[in-house]
Amino acid sequence: MKLTLRNYQTEDDFWRIRAFLRETFELHGRREYNWSAPRLDYWRWHILLNCQDTEQMNNRISIWETDACQITAWLVAEDPGSVFLQTHPAHHSAALEEEMIALAEEELSITRDGLKSLSVWTDSQDSMRREILTRRGFTPGRWTESQWRRDLCDPIPDVELAPGYEVRCLGDASELPARSWASWRGFHPDEPDEKYEGWTWYRNIQRCPLYRRDLDILAVAPTGGIASFSTFWYDDATRSAYIEPVATVPEHQRLGLARACITEGLRRVRKMGATRAFVGGFEPGPNALYSSTLSPEHDDYEQWVKKW
Repeated sequence: MKLTLRNYQTEDDFWRIRAFLRETFELHGRREYNWSAPRLDYWRWHILLNCQDTEQMNNRISIWETDACQITAWLVAEDPGSVFLQTHPAHHSAALEEEMIALAEEELSITRDGLKSLSVWTDSQDSMRREILTRRGFTPGRWTESQWRRDLCDPIPDVELAPGYEVRCLGDASELPARSWASWRGFHPDEPDEKYEGWTWYRNIQRCPLYRRDLDILAVAPTGGIASFSTFWYDDATRSAYIEPVATVPEHQRLGLARACITEGLRRVRKMGATRAFVGGFEPGPNALYSSTLSPEHDDYEQWVKKW
């Protein structure tokens, strides 16, 4: 079948890609071999707008489609020099994979210290992609994303909350500064407070199509400050939930607060109709939490790196 390659062009492309992700999620047996629709949303409204200060996607996404304009694959640079291949299982072939990786090498690599560099991510069980990457000079990189999952048909155990703490959802707009500050403390524990740039970025989080304030789960300390948080994104089209982000403010760690937030979120999305939940982890600490709170079942998504 002849495929046409083109760059991302219009807003309609975004929503067609989003529909593609929902379709292939089901075709892949409800596994995250491609991104989920919530992850695409989070990339667009948080990573691009808040972390990279750009709305441009036309130079970050390439699309392969049939003569009937059916998307068969697309390639995205999540960060500069770090790309994800997203393919339809009916069109997953060595020739297409080779073409996608070659395009990424040519157009999406970055240059540092006189060397070009590119990271390509792959499921650890995708032997075809791993063989192509090896042949093209890629080697396993530093990072592996463990994609933890839990089916929600089984009972969700209770979590005993530390005395004086409360688990609830985010309040109205007046609580956004506190929510932003907790995020800063949770993800930048070693940074000086002077680097904190304010809270208005959280408005972009709330612009995501699947954002729900009642799924923005918080653990609140006895003093009233936000101590931990876990945001859930429920996609009713696939009846699945994506958890991102999860963190605890340093002085409130080791109290089981993140576990309590995740457990509350799991109960809420199950009541909405979710049948499976996912969360990704890179470090031993978060992975231990996710394995015990969701389940030991997971897939590993590996970083492969080439420098030339």
